[in-house]
Amino acid sequence: MGATAHSVIERSAIRKVSVRLVPFVALMFFVNYLDRTAVSFAEPNGMGQDLTLTAAQFGFASGVFFIGYIILEVPSNMALHKFGARRWLARIMVCWGIVALLFTWVQNSEQLYTLRFLLGVAEAGFFPGAILFLSQWVPSRHRTKVLGLFYLAQPLTTVIGAPLAGWFINQHGLFGLEGWRVMFLGVSIPAIALGVIAWFYLIDKPADAKWLTPEERDWLTEELAAENAGKTGAGEGEKAAHGKAALKAAFTSSRVWILALIYFGFIYGLYALAFFLPTIINGFQDQFGTTFSVMDKALITAIPYLPAAIVLYFWSRHATRHGVHTWHIAGPAVVGGISIPVALYMGSPAATVAVITVTACAIFAALPVFWSVPSQFLTGATAAAGIALINTAGNVAGFAAGYVTGWLKDFSGAYYLPLFLVGAFMLMSAALMLWLANRSNGRGANQGRPLAEVR
Repeated sequence: MGATAHSVIERSAIRKVSVRLVPFVALMFFVNYLDRTAVSFAEPNGMGQDLTLTAAQFGFASGVFFIGYIILEVPSNMALHKFGARRWLARIMVCWGIVALLFTWVQNSEQLYTLRFLLGVAEAGFFPGAILFLSQWVPSRHRTKVLGLFYLAQPLTTVIGAPLAGWFINQHGLFGLEGWRVMFLGVSIPAIALGVIAWFYLIDKPADAKWLTPEERDWLTEELAAENAGKTGAGEGEKAAHGKAALKAAFTSSRVWILALIYFGFIYGLYALAFFLPTIINGFQDQFGTTFSVMDKALITAIPYLPAAIVLYFWSRHATRHGVHTWHIAGPAVVGGISIPVALYMGSPAATVAVITVTACAIFAALPVFWSVPSQFLTGATAAAGIALINTAGNVAGFAAGYVTGWLKDFSGAYYLPLFLVGAFMLMSAALMLWLANRSNGRGANQGRPLAEVR
């Protein structure tokens, strides 16, 4: 078969995967992220007062989700590799939807802590499982684009989800429930429905996709098999592809641990923003003497995330066309690390939100590009374990961001100290990214080279 025919088959296969699978998995991610951050909309709109929560208690409730997630994340991703993404992702969605539904009737802080922990247990493995699943459908040269399209769901969750949450909260009295309880009810049901649909809709591997032509199936299968040869976990026999050998390969890889620390910094910033931005906006009344309705606050919360989605798309597109370089990840980390504490010194709500928008754009620009890196050198069960380990570091950051931000706010009386800490962690991510890229190539040696070549 000639090069032109191969090119036609390649474009057709990638287009079908992008249309058939990516939007559905992105929708799952949309509901996943909305359910885990729903408490950030509930707290300033009645839940905090009804449950008499301090900032530290709310921070702990936000963060305790990640403890259960951390404990079960690697085992969950190994189970996904064993049983297949279709079954495992569907099971995760139904379980977390049922737990999310129970938030409708939470009565005190202790119940809130318990349900947040159980939500983490139920959701464990979803995000790294989705990353692994999509990575197994496209060759590495298309992966940044596909993951970028998938990652659009996260900022769009707030763009769409914040006004949606505000609308639900305004339905106060529906079924005899407070508005924030109606919101929990409304955002949990889609998770259960999508889980049932996923069982029948998702397909584990290209070879089983009837919506691909035989030529497209053969091309994807052969391309992915050839690409996996030589990666960590490949070419070492079945023993290395499963069980303890795969875990050892992932847990002893220095690159995996460095990437885990880099991801920690980004996710610390992401969740500090996600959990506390609605509360910071709610405080504009005392800080600037402004008054906003529930829907006004929901719409203001959404403002930073629409530009972030646009920047994410074009940043990922640039990385796909020109190769992933160090600055695609380190550059946004520097911008985010500097901008987040600067937001505290703005003199108006508009200026504050504008600077926070820069932070959101920086975080979301880097994340999908970052996730194209692990699958460049990991495959099989080792990829499942390595990606889960990296995401575990992010979940540690999610717990720390919620709890530490709330505790430092109570301790200092303001958000200055906790947000300076956010900036420090993001600058740490930038420094580690530069160190990782330069470690094997000499100082500055990779400035013009794709990151895929950095080993």
